[in-house]
Amino acid sequence: MKKKEIINPAHPEHPHAPMFTKRQIWALLIPLMIEQVLNSLMGTADTMMVSNAGSAAISAVSLVDAINVLLINVFAAMATGGTIICAQYLGRKDRKEAVETGRQLLLTVFTIATAVTLVCALLRGPLLRLIFGRVEMEVMKNAKVYLLITALSYPFIAMYNAGAALFRVDGNSRLPMLISVVCNLINIVGNALLIFGLHMGVVGAALATLISRVLSAVAVLYFLRQPRQTIVIRDYFKIRPKFPRILNILAVGIPTGIENGMFQFGKLVIQSSVSTLGTTAIAAQAMTSTLELVSSQAPIGLGLGMMTIVGQCMGAGRLEEARQNIKRLCVDSEIVMVICCALIALLVRPITVLGGMEPAAADMAVWMTYIICIVKPLVWMPAFIPAYGMRAAGDVRFSMMVSSCTMWLCRVVTAVVLIRVFGFGPIAVWIGMFFDWTMRSVIFTLRFKSGRWAEKKVLKEAA
Repeated sequence: MKKKEIINPAHPEHPHAPMFTKRQIWALLIPLMIEQVLNSLMGTADTMMVSNAGSAAISAVSLVDAINVLLINVFAAMATGGTIICAQYLGRKDRKEAVETGRQLLLTVFTIATAVTLVCALLRGPLLRLIFGRVEMEVMKNAKVYLLITALSYPFIAMYNAGAALFRVDGNSRLPMLISVVCNLINIVGNALLIFGLHMGVVGAALATLISRVLSAVAVLYFLRQPRQTIVIRDYFKIRPKFPRILNILAVGIPTGIENGMFQFGKLVIQSSVSTLGTTAIAAQAMTSTLELVSSQAPIGLGLGMMTIVGQCMGAGRLEEARQNIKRLCVDSEIVMVICCALIALLVRPITVLGGMEPAAADMAVWMTYIICIVKPLVWMPAFIPAYGMRAAGDVRFSMMVSSCTMWLCRVVTAVVLIRVFGFGPIAVWIGMFFDWTMRSVIFTLRFKSGRWAEKKVLKEAA
């Protein structure tokens, strides 16, 4: 049975009809929002389960996950480079070029992720000491084991991200959502069995993560072979590098990768300062960061969907339609953000109780979360959501420069100085973050209004 098309370019006889109806847009966006929220909720459940193994365990997982998030975001950025190009090819109705770009994307992310796995597995001890310095011996012991096992999952999460992005750019966000939900549930069941049943602590948490990521990669690669979508990829072992196309992918992906990498690396530097505050502060910061991440996920889903919509509009030469879609989705994401922050504020106390957090850490996490839920709806949306649309048009270098500068000059400097010089607790992290968000909001708003983001070219043939 032929898949119902989500993407519906205007009929040639009706050149002024929109490429996307409201129904088609929300058919794309709703599964994306659900997937992002459920992924983060599963992460919260992960944190709660590990927290029952003690503060040393959750502290180790928190420290290593800071590295994991950095690397996974770099892999996702590489996928973004390929999917932006695919979206514009689909907007031009050039299926052949979109498929070949998808093939080269899978090869590229797999190669990069495998190389990173080898480095992290072989150098995990020096890497952890370099980033986090001196931490408690039990925390470092757990961190080394957790990093070794989770590093083995990098090629699989990279392949899943790339494959899922190819489905989304084709308008099918439902299938990646289902795969993600099933595999996250497997992760939770694995955690329950290995942590609570077999008392394996961080080893159990890492193994459950590895198994779920392997299964998610296998599933997405299996479905990419099916003939029901526009982008069909088969014969994975026969894919050979085509360096001009890979360079085109990297030309878009590398700036986004640097942006994400610098962003996450800055968080690592901040985390190294938090690690000097003691186990209670580390545990409180870990839970607060997880909840803050949850509150962002539904708006981020809108941003990811915006990349497909704007990318296809730009590929079809419909600049004004791309501009209007960015504006509408920014308004929608602000509404969603307010709702998410309100829910997190209501649920933070029960979550810390269910997570079995020590009272001092729980109280610290609760009041920091309240502050975040007040400030975040004011400045977060314009700091992040418009940039998704501008990247889809090819404006990746500007976003990289702005995000890197505000991250380091605003967030990192503020947090590190407040902690190490003025003796602030983990609230310093969030003060720096609010400063970063505010500056990004101003700069990206001005960039969008200037229209210069629309002058970039992604497809070489269009250059």
